[in-house]
Amino acid sequence: MAKYRKLGRTSSQRKALIRNQVTALLNNGKIVTTEAKAKEIRKVAEGLIAMAVREKDNYEEVTVKAKVARKDKDGKRVKEVVDGKKVTVYDEVEKTIKKDMPSRLHARREMLKVLYPVTEVPAQGAGRKKNTKEVDLVAKLFDEIAPKYENRNGGYTRIVKIGLRKGDAAMEVLLELV
Repeated sequence: MAKYRKLGRTSSQRKALIRNQVTALLNNGKIVTTEAKAKEIRKVAEGLIAMAVREKDNYEEVTVKAKVARKDKDGKRVKEVVDGKKVTVYDEVEKTIKKDMPSRLHARREMLKVLYPVTEVPAQGAGRKKNTKEVDLVAKLFDEIAPKYENRNGGYTRIVKIGLRKGDAAMEVLLELV
């Protein structure tokens, strides 16, 4: 008996499919797929969520001084002329950042191995590159998803059968975060 489903694909295609589906599940909260795919995706997704729950509070807050470019009312950098050259003006600001402990950093890198980068496009400015923004799924896992499941021992996803697909009569399911 095999330890996993092959899903009728080569190993690289299968890995890409599972990564894509897990990324979509964690980004959107639910996806519609076939039953066999859902059972494979569930394994990976629950592993990532369990890792996030384990490491969610494993950081220390550190205050650092950073140089930040001064900006005008339009959000553009302020420049001043020094020795005939235009130079950006910087202000020194104290910031509080989260510094990961080694085990949390390892967990973050393991998650990044699986998750694809996600860009979010707002509905109003669709088709315009400057309106898109990068979604940090690992931060979402640590900050939003993990606190929801901290008192739960596994079982972070639910599979609900929808019915047979019209084209090939494959069982379709809704895979969602509980």
